[in-house]
Amino acid sequence: MPMSEVDMKLQKLYYSMGEVSEMFDVNASLIRFWEKEFSIIKPKKNKKGNRLFTQKDIKNFELIYRLVKIEGYTLGGAKLKLRRGKKSINEPNQEDVVLMLEQIKKELLSVKEAL
Repeated sequence: MPMSEVDMKLQKLYYSMGEVSEMFDVNASLIRFWEKEFSIIKPKKNKKGNRLFTQKDIKNFELIYRLVKIEGYTLGGAKLKLRRGKKSINEPNQEDVVLMLEQIKKELLSVKEAL
């Protein structure tokens, strides 16, 4: 989802799981999974335990979505990219390429073993 569309929808202080799922057209389970995997997504919880996402959470989720779903990063590669800072997100470097190649190698070896 392009940034401008997300920006247009960011008008409230908190968003429910359903609203965030709808914004990015993903299942709630993916949001919960990425919340556990990426420390930059930190929703508040109400008394019932429902997650309440802030605008900052949604912006961070958008970064993760772009890296993983659009640019094809592995979760490990996306975490590394985020640790280096948001400024370098569109700048591939040698370490990123090596990390992606290592992941591909692991996947290919796994396929080879399965044959």
